[in-house]
Amino acid sequence: MERIKEESQLRYEYGYKNKKELWKMTSILRNFRGQARKLISLTSNQAAIERKQLINRLISLGLVKEDARIENVLALTIKDIMERRLQTIVLKKRLANTVKQARQFITHRHINIGEQSVTSPSMLVKVSDEPLVSFSGSSAMVNESHAERAAGLEKRERRNKKEVLEEKMRKVREEEKKKKDEEVLGISKAEIEEIEKLEVA
Repeated sequence: MERIKEESQLRYEYGYKNKKELWKMTSILRNFRGQARKLISLTSNQAAIERKQLINRLISLGLVKEDARIENVLALTIKDIMERRLQTIVLKKRLANTVKQARQFITHRHINIGEQSVTSPSMLVKVSDEPLVSFSGSSAMVNESHAERAAGLEKRERRNKKEVLEEKMRKVREEEKKKKDEEVLGISKAEIEEIEKLEVA
């Protein structure tokens, strides 16, 4: 049940079309982590070379920082992979206003990386290629007032408003729970927060 809920949330956030796309990203993550797990225990010169090659590849994809160690690869999550998909990059660069619209623009050949048209929403974008992600010169979407982009902007604004309201509701529920705990336990809000800190520690 928890896995289904997680997959549903990922689909909402990143707009992949089907489970096959999710499995592909999961496979990429598993491959990176598997390589790291194997290389951690090896001490040969060849292993050192392969560790550096893996880290450099992940740096180029924006998945780890410049000073990353091989152990950091094991901490990668499926969200880290999803964040580097072309579909996500198009949305973040505000070339599209929703994940669904970003996917549509890519599959309909409106998006280029440099001079190259790209039609795969799941393509992992290198950091060096990210500034080159743009609309094709021949695409009608270059015009910001195009009906498709204008309609998408309204959806984005509604979604942002919904997320803000959901966050406010979450905070309200947390406050209500703490007040209820104060009444039931007979302790103050400050004491409850101190207990929570101790539990985390």
